[in-house]
Amino acid sequence: MLAATCETAWTFCLKFMKFSDLKTLSFTNFYKWPGGLPFLLPFIGYILFGLANIYFFSTAIKHIPTATAFAVWTATTLIFIKIAELIFFQQRISWAEVFFMLLIMIGIMGLKIYAVQVK
Repeated sequence: MLAATCETAWTFCLKFMKFSDLKTLSFTNFYKWPGGLPFLLPFIGYILFGLANIYFFSTAIKHIPTATAFAVWTATTLIFIKIAELIFFQQRISWAEVFFMLLIMIGIMGLKIYAVQVK
């Protein structure tokens, strides 16, 4: 769950990165809000959440099978991204999307319940 949360944050950091603003970055404005911070904050978040994601996911695959961990991580990340889009970006959701997310959640529960534990 922690890896999926970090992956979700990493994804949104990537969404907010604007490489076109890189040319406006200078030593005198990189720490100011109208200057470099709108570019640097998503970039720093991208690095930190990416590293945290790698750490938490690598910890998870030591305790459960890799395929199960990857399926759970991917599906949970998709659900977290959709929830974030609903809350923070006021995007709409259809009943079909709710249905398919429920199928994903049922799949996650099935994988967690019936997965063979690694010793």
